[in-house]
Amino acid sequence: MARMANRAAEREKRHSRIRRRVIGSSERPRLCVTKTLGHLYAQVIDDSVGATLVQASTLDRELRGEVGGPNRKAATQVAAKLVERASQAGIKRVVFDRGGYPYHGVVAAFAEACRKGGLEF
Repeated sequence: MARMANRAAEREKRHSRIRRRVIGSSERPRLCVTKTLGHLYAQVIDDSVGATLVQASTLDRELRGEVGGPNRKAATQVAAKLVERASQAGIKRVVFDRGGYPYHGVVAAFAEACRKGGLEF
């Protein structure tokens, strides 16, 4: 149990280090990825006003029955839904915030799917 708490604390430290450098603006909002044991969440946030502009997750009604957790397949589907909503909102360029997670696996699959969908990092 202590090891899990330590892993979470280490991720929080990495996340705070990343957030010192990664700041979203109205021209380039921040694309934030969060994953839990059961779901994957993504938001496009304008930090200058503190508002979420677009969001997508595995809990969305369209994706709920198709995906079974935060895996690569779910990451590509959530990214496709997020890119679709971002393009409707007129968002083309973002700053990627990996949230302290290592850039491989689910996070890398999500980022690549966003790039293929048309978002610029």
